[in-house]
Amino acid sequence: MLLLIASLAFTAGKAQDTKTDTFKVWGNCGMCKRTIEKAAKAEGVEKAEWNKETKVFILVYNPAVTSNEKIQKAIAAAGYDTEKFTGDDKAYEKLPGCCQYERKKKDYQ
Repeated sequence: MLLLIASLAFTAGKAQDTKTDTFKVWGNCGMCKRTIEKAAKAEGVEKAEWNKETKVFILVYNPAVTSNEKIQKAIAAAGYDTEKFTGDDKAYEKLPGCCQYERKKKDYQ
């Protein structure tokens, strides 16, 4: 019984340490989904899920360990544009043809 109480207390504490954010990530297909979600897997990330129809990414993470910005930068490094960051051009060019989505216009000002 004591173990059950300790386990529940740990689980409740862990849930309070997480934050959930959603943001857009551009991509096209199931291969994009795998690459985007893999890029987002980092220490402190509990859930990284991208919906190819809505382009909405759900991120559940521990803000004491990582941040929304770090995860979006990791996704951009894999070649995918996010709401805040433009995907790395070289990584984008290496994506399979089906994954090369219509990119956002760059602002060079």
